[in-house]
Amino acid sequence: MAELNLPILDLSQLDAGEEAAARFRDDLRAATHDVGFFYLTGTGVTDELERRLHRAAKDFFALPEDDKLAIENVKSPHFRGYTRIGGERTQGAVDWREQIDIGPERTAVHGGPGYNRLIGPNLWPEAQPELREVVAEWHEHLSGVARKLLRAWALALGAAEDYFESNFGDPSTLIKIVRYPGSHEPEPQQGVGAHKDSGVLTLLWVEPGKGGLQVERDGTWVDAPPVDGAFVVNIGELLEYATDGYLKATNHRVVSPKAPDERISIPFFFNPALDARLPLIELPAELAAQARGVTKDPANQIHALYGENALKSRLRAHPDVAAIHHADLVGAPA
Repeated sequence: MAELNLPILDLSQLDAGEEAAARFRDDLRAATHDVGFFYLTGTGVTDELERRLHRAAKDFFALPEDDKLAIENVKSPHFRGYTRIGGERTQGAVDWREQIDIGPERTAVHGGPGYNRLIGPNLWPEAQPELREVVAEWHEHLSGVARKLLRAWALALGAAEDYFESNFGDPSTLIKIVRYPGSHEPEPQQGVGAHKDSGVLTLLWVEPGKGGLQVERDGTWVDAPPVDGAFVVNIGELLEYATDGYLKATNHRVVSPKAPDERISIPFFFNPALDARLPLIELPAELAAQARGVTKDPANQIHALYGENALKSRLRAHPDVAAIHHADLVGAPA
């Protein structure tokens, strides 16, 4: 990792013969054991689809405030829709960004475990019907990329190729379309604070040429600038759990751009069904010997059941939604 940058992996190597595929799996295992982050090229996402999604994102944030607030997330008990600037928290501190959250389109479920409250319909802007179409295309393509990666991870960890698929059920996904406005402050400001993702896998698209993402490595914050044609990929807490800490979920954050610049980024989170519990992978002996155990943080318990981990994250990130719709869960176990 020259100059503390992240490794670049080419997903198309999985289709370039067994020798190339084996190399890719070795590199994938090493990157996520050592750092938990890497760049991914060769995904097959077209420039045209990227441009359409980027344009749709910019058009959404350019809508009149009333159109955006018509789908504000405080109206959704499922944590969907638009979050205004300053409306989200990381470790209690305000994140300086605005965004729209889009999950699986479902009918709301009443009763059952607390995490069932995450199931429900999305909120779409009436003023921009084309957003829904391009997001659906993005979701379909990136779901395929995520499944391909997870099959490679399973083999790299000594498990059956379908290990993750057999334990995922109906995947829980989340797309966040995010705008970081520029800051006039002289010191770097929190776009989003330091955190680990609560699920399994994140594929991040970043507006070309826009920096700000930083990854913690060996106690130091390292810049992860965008690479043309590449996604930034990181693992979440659940993959750390499933490997008993052999793979590493890593703290990361975003520093606000300097005004008048701004930054669009679109993370795609691919996770198990809310009621899925990932069993521990039986690692080969040489890998098991390097497993570090799951991170112990009293302020951030990692749950094996994905729905509990997801609900934990949503309640603390959106305290206004939690207070309005889920007062009975605030401060209670998931």
